[in-house]
Amino acid sequence: MPKALCIVGLVVAVLLLALFGLDLATGTPFGGLGMVTCVGFIVVAAILGYLSWSTLREQLR
Repeated sequence: MPKALCIVGLVVAVLLLALFGLDLATGTPFGGLGMVTCVGFIVVAAILGYLSWSTLREQLR
């Protein structure tokens, strides 16, 4: 079960990076929330992705 949660965390991080990166670049999904909001969500998604990847790597050892 912990491995599945790590994979779900990775998927969520990638989706958030894609959505808010696209919004920052084009303003399409959310109508251009603002640069600070988009960058904040991108940073949080990157942190979530790193933590999920690191934990998954520990689970596989």
